Amino acid sequence: MSSQHTSPSHGKKPRVAVVFGGRSSEHGISVVTAGAVMAAIDRSAYEVLPIGITADGRWALTADDPERMAIADRRVPAVEELVESDTGGVVLPLDPGSREVVYTEPGQMPKALGEVDVVFPVLHGPYGEDGTIQGLLDLAGVPYVGCGVLASAVGMDKEYMKRLLSSYGLTVGPYTVIRAREWEQDPAGARKRIVDLAGEHGWPLFVKPARAGSSMGITKVDGLAGLEDALAEARRHDPKVIVEAALSGREIECGVLEFEDGPRASVPAEIPPVSAHDFYDFEAKYIDSAAGLVPAPLSEEETARVRELAVDAFEALSCEGLVRADFFLTDDGEFVINEVNTMPGFTPISMYPRMWQESGVSYTELVDRLIQAALRRPTGLR
Repeated sequence: MSSQHTSPSHGKKPRVAVVFGGRSSEHGISVVTAGAVMAAIDRSAYEVLPIGITADGRWALTADDPERMAIADRRVPAVEELVESDTGGVVLPLDPGSREVVYTEPGQMPKALGEVDVVFPVLHGPYGEDGTIQGLLDLAGVPYVGCGVLASAVGMDKEYMKRLLSSYGLTVGPYTVIRAREWEQDPAGARKRIVDLAGEHGWPLFVKPARAGSSMGITKVDGLAGLEDALAEARRHDPKVIVEAALSGREIECGVLEFEDGPRASVPAEIPPVSAHDFYDFEAKYIDSAAGLVPAPLSEEETARVRELAVDAFEALSCEGLVRADFFLTDDGEFVINEVNTMPGFTPISMYPRMWQESGVSYTELVDRLIQAALRRPTGLR
């Protein structure tokens, strides 16, 4: 599956700024993802400018050293370990007529780092995957990989994602949402709605931050005894909490990728139960490297159906570039969509690249296709 390359008007190799890290709890996984993407970018076709965002929000020039960006000794890396100067910062101009990136240090003249043709924002979670950096790049007039402001914001907020997907006819599971103001003003009423959800659908329940990913802050709750601690853990990541009823069935994932003629779905994958973990949590995903089954052992009809639903979800949220759609195949044969990830993990063990590898698109070609799609796409309203 070859893709035609789009070159910038200046005739040089396109310059890709890989932006990673950030202020969310998924900072470390973003660094790992960035390392994998940077290692996969064809340096004969592209120039790479690595820009890390520290945990406190500073944009910094980092070492172009993917090997230092991998998980080591069960520990995820941080941008601060890759920064070349403790005081210097990177500035992206907000003038749509200029894509010149500038490096500044206190007491020094600003240093031009050259133009950026496209940004690959491998940020996960709030302050990156949620439409914030997408809006910044739209203001700057710089093309970027992945979904725009609306799809990114809706894709990050599990409540509004479910509302929008269900309005397009996709089936979502039972849930309730506890907003910060309600928790402050009527905590007893909030707890009652959670108990009512369990009364109608049974325990366990999954208590989650409404706007987080990589299974951060999620607790499986088997009864009232664990509810308070679970709510506190979720609220540590996000003042807005979503509580979901457990669904009995198989966990199925499907990748969607934007081609020249529109979005296409990959072969699906299945996440089997992980014996050492209650559910497919952060440790299972990234530390213990629990492997999914690619392709998923589904019938032809089930495979065709979940691929169709994944593209439907992509279109319902007005997505661009890529998403990973996560489903449950219930015991009665229905696909229930759990969530859509607008910037899924790109680590070497992540499901999204593995599904496309099995679909005939190599890791390097996958990264190339995403960059080329971004270069073809106009900024602003589209």
